[in-house]
Amino acid sequence: MNILIADDENMIRQGIRRTIGQALPTCGIHLAASTEEAAGILAEHPVDIVLTDILMPGMDGLEFMRISKRKHPHLQWVVISAHSDFQYAQRAVKLGAKDYLLKPIGKKKLLECIEMLAAEALVASQQANEGRLLKSNMVYLREAVFQRYALGLDTGKLDIQPFVENYPEFHLFMVRMEPDHKQTHLEHFMIENVLSELIEAGGSGFVVSLDRHSLLGIARLRDEAEAARLEMLLESHLKRYVRVPLQITRSGVHHNFSSIPEEVARLRRTPEEIAAAAADTGECLRKGMHTVDVALQYIRAHFTEELSLEKVASIVFLNPVYFSQLFKQKTGQGYKDYVISLRMEEAKRLLNDPHLRLADISERIGYQDMRHFTQVFRRKCGMTPTEYRHQGAK
Repeated sequence: MNILIADDENMIRQGIRRTIGQALPTCGIHLAASTEEAAGILAEHPVDIVLTDILMPGMDGLEFMRISKRKHPHLQWVVISAHSDFQYAQRAVKLGAKDYLLKPIGKKKLLECIEMLAAEALVASQQANEGRLLKSNMVYLREAVFQRYALGLDTGKLDIQPFVENYPEFHLFMVRMEPDHKQTHLEHFMIENVLSELIEAGGSGFVVSLDRHSLLGIARLRDEAEAARLEMLLESHLKRYVRVPLQITRSGVHHNFSSIPEEVARLRRTPEEIAAAAADTGECLRKGMHTVDVALQYIRAHFTEELSLEKVASIVFLNPVYFSQLFKQKTGQGYKDYVISLRMEEAKRLLNDPHLRLADISERIGYQDMRHFTQVFRRKCGMTPTEYRHQGAK
């Protein structure tokens, strides 16, 4: 069994450790002088019982207990305080504290409390412990896989389909602490817990740590208004708890899970990087539009040939996806529709020659299958090639 004693008074910490150590020498005991130190210990060591003072630097013990319960739901809490105020005790019990001990703490009372909690831990069935451990491990696995995916890293052979199915639409929330400021376990811990609570209150989702400075939340929310409300509450709560400069950004609603790595890269950019990228994008767009003009000349000369988007993009040295986007901005049409339009206009011109067979016309404009040509022509022109020819002959 492992016990954490969090109290800003060294005499109290040492006295409790000495009393417990003498009575239960096999216990592992950790000491923390602040909630910041306590958060660091919980992040790095297994702990079963926490004894926390109410008034400590950084955050009071009751608030620390409240936000810790999400990440460490199995912990048993004992509140120690010099205040006999009923409201403190009532709040502690409401948060799930097992006991409320007043200073100075008598040895007998302290040991009775610890022995009772130790007995409760032993009485808990092995099956329940294994189930909790399995659930905890599954959560860690889920977060680890999502973290790697969001950063664009290889997830090996792990199946991400459950993520895709659970998040048909989602918002992303990014919280970045300024890297030039010293971060603490407590600040990282508070951001994770506050964002997690707000996501669960507004819908469903979870939070992962991308690095020492950045946390990412994925959330299924009712609508865009709920996302805006969550962002506003997040900013308000973090201003209250976190003392280092930070930046909060969020995406709009997404329906494509595969867009996450690109969106995360965008959200992680600093304002300076965004401004520089915008300038570069403007220049690239101007150059790209000129490149599309070159591509259009090539397409008009070769549209009767086998002419895929990928082939034309390679001719003008552009990424196919980027070329497709630029092409639609320039022409107002998708690449495929544009090529079909050119072919249908040429087909109309050739149909005016009564000596040309439909099979010949089909082949001349790039369709080896005359039936397919007829279907495309009807869809685009509202009539079959034969009907069009007869109409022109009247």
